[in-house]
Amino acid sequence: MGLSVEFIGYVAAILTTAAFAPQVWRTWRTRRAQDLSLAMLGLMSSGNALWALYGVGVGAWPLVAANVFTLTLVLMLLAMKLGQRPAAPAPVPGSVAALSVAALASQP
Repeated sequence: MGLSVEFIGYVAAILTTAAFAPQVWRTWRTRRAQDLSLAMLGLMSSGNALWALYGVGVGAWPLVAANVFTLTLVLMLLAMKLGQRPAAPAPVPGSVAALSVAALASQP
């Protein structure tokens, strides 16, 4: 493979891996992972692991590097998602629970 093609691979690896960094940072900072899809994280981590193995098999090191690093970021998100307790559902407007919450909020 020519140097320019490999350079394109490394630039692509950096860009696609960097795309996950803001989500990891935001989730870490806010400590909120409830909006992240467990299915997406599971599929993405499986795909990244398989792409990394494929890259090793064909000797495509930019592919390996990008997918190992992205897999690390996705696993961090997955750990935050699984380590978070589910949020309680919001009360249905007009229900006894909603009226109780409203009554408590209006007390001095």
